[in-house]
Amino acid sequence: MTRHSPTRADDNPGGADAGGRKPRRAVRPKDAASLILWRDGPKGIEVLMGRRHRDMRFMPGVLVFPGGRVDLADYRARLASDLPATTRRMLEISARPSLATALAVCALRELEEEAGLVLGQMVAGRLHPALAPLHYLTRAITPADRPMRFHARFLIAEARHATGDIRGSGELEEVRFFALTEIPAQPLAKITAMILEEFVAWMALSPQARGRRKLFSIQGRDNRLPEGAG
Repeated sequence: MTRHSPTRADDNPGGADAGGRKPRRAVRPKDAASLILWRDGPKGIEVLMGRRHRDMRFMPGVLVFPGGRVDLADYRARLASDLPATTRRMLEISARPSLATALAVCALRELEEEAGLVLGQMVAGRLHPALAPLHYLTRAITPADRPMRFHARFLIAEARHATGDIRGSGELEEVRFFALTEIPAQPLAKITAMILEEFVAWMALSPQARGRRKLFSIQGRDNRLPEGAG
């Protein structure tokens, strides 16, 4: 994601999207990806999140996951490792093969840009993303009457695969691991809460069941639909 002034509406699909006047016609959703990086903490499962800058004009201070729009460079990134077959299969339900890879690259690029953590290798200042640790969770498409729309895919990785020191960015501040038990007390968009519910359900499954589970997408006004139903 291109860094910009925190006074501009950002393009992070991990929670809130930009407000404004309703468009005259439906805007085509932009392909995007977010990463749920998790670890075991003293109070149970923790996930990496950041707070939208308090100077943003829409939903300041709301917690989101690192994420953003797919860039052209995401299609050309040199990979440290490729996607697992199951993760690729799930991504390709809604994306052609080249986009499926670019979405995964996007999620890891955003992790580095917004949180300072690297999942892969930094070579001459460029990220060579390692896609092998990634799991697929779900996808969400924002409502047709929004001026900024995203078709966001949410991926999962365990924090032990990441290296580096956490830092904030011009878009996100207070980037840290939040215990699932403390998140309900934080400002949170409804879609982010729904994604967290999907994550909690995913964590409760065995590794074998995760690969066989029925997939859902979240569309429009928080409609949770089985894949293929909408």
